[in-house]
Amino acid sequence: MNNALSRRTFLAAGAAIPLADAACRAAEGAAAAEVIGPLVGHTDTTSTILWARFAKPGRHVLKLRTADGKETVREITAEAKAENDNTIHWFISGLETGTRYLAETAGGRPCSFTTAPAPEAPAKVKLAFGSCAREDEGSRAVWTRMLAENPDVVVLGGDTPYIDSTDIAKQRSRHRAFASVPEYQSLLSTRPFWSTWDDHDFGKNDADGTLKGKENSRQVFTEYRAQTEFGDGKEGIYTSFRWGPVEMFLIDARWWSYTGPSFADPTQKTLLGKGQWEWLTAQLRASTAPFKLLMNGVIWEDKQNKEKDDWETYNAERAALFTFIKEQRISGVMLIGGDIHVTRLLRYPPKFAGYPLWDFISSPIHDKVIPALNVPHPFLLESKEQPNTFLELTADSTVQPPTLTARFLDTEGKSLFADTVVSLSDVTPKGTRGE
Repeated sequence: MNNALSRRTFLAAGAAIPLADAACRAAEGAAAAEVIGPLVGHTDTTSTILWARFAKPGRHVLKLRTADGKETVREITAEAKAENDNTIHWFISGLETGTRYLAETAGGRPCSFTTAPAPEAPAKVKLAFGSCAREDEGSRAVWTRMLAENPDVVVLGGDTPYIDSTDIAKQRSRHRAFASVPEYQSLLSTRPFWSTWDDHDFGKNDADGTLKGKENSRQVFTEYRAQTEFGDGKEGIYTSFRWGPVEMFLIDARWWSYTGPSFADPTQKTLLGKGQWEWLTAQLRASTAPFKLLMNGVIWEDKQNKEKDDWETYNAERAALFTFIKEQRISGVMLIGGDIHVTRLLRYPPKFAGYPLWDFISSPIHDKVIPALNVPHPFLLESKEQPNTFLELTADSTVQPPTLTARFLDTEGKSLFADTVVSLSDVTPKGTRGE
């Protein structure tokens, strides 16, 4: 991936509109009266992006300090502007690898983060994943449990928040209300997080890339998320990051979907689009991480119903991706999805990728489950229709061969199923580099 940090210009205008839900209106009012953040965005070995949203335009100073708070590393001034909804992205480089820092801005909450470990150094890291969240009590309990689990990073897989509109004012008001939740801020002001989107934050239930106004959704996503790259810089929001023995690829399964013929089969519609396909395959080929996680908002399997927003609808591109992994002998690839409000664990046989391919579906963070989407599948190992859940992955390269342990957790920290432990040797084709 390209780790070069560059300032971006965010162009848009619009004012918040009231929501029908009283709780959301209350959260929105709090967001308008207070500073949201700072929260921690993309972080690598030597740089970070810190984010905040202010009630009014103006210049704001961020103070970065050492972990003991005694030494000021630097002070950075940035301006909140109405045209980007008074959000600020502070781009900070020249940091020490694997080092903890404190940050603060006037009126904001205390913020802290640790830079990523050196990529090739042995490390044991923990990542938390989830999708489908609201401002409800159950979602807040999940944020609190994630914080108690103390992951190194958090990754959100879509429908975070629910918006169901491409109107820029509605997009902004919903992102503000979602980000103003105290438990959400407590979690993400103390560790880096990354996001992709699904249909409801993209703009509409089951929406594909033909959705009118999707450029507004992307505009607001870039305002409220702090990542080094958003798609190709003009379209889409895909991105990636490396954290110790894990490289994470956040796929955009909405922007290009159904917008034209597939590069893999012109008789089918595309999901990824040619540019994202070229980005993903190049990044996978170049990756030296033991574990390579492919995450998007949709599921990789077939829901076996009439909905078309899953990879089965675009099965030629799914087959092309699996064939690429197999033919290029790329080890350690695993799949993560969300969307369906059911937790599921699948394992595809070696014929697809050259080794068993694990598929983790983590949904929902909120209270609503959809039992009808918990359908049979020949590769399904476990499933549960339970609200308020998330996925925790622990990758350990301090042991040889490295291992990855998956746990689906509830708000009490109890596992939904037995832990899944995968050795890198089990997801490496024979004769692959690094075997």
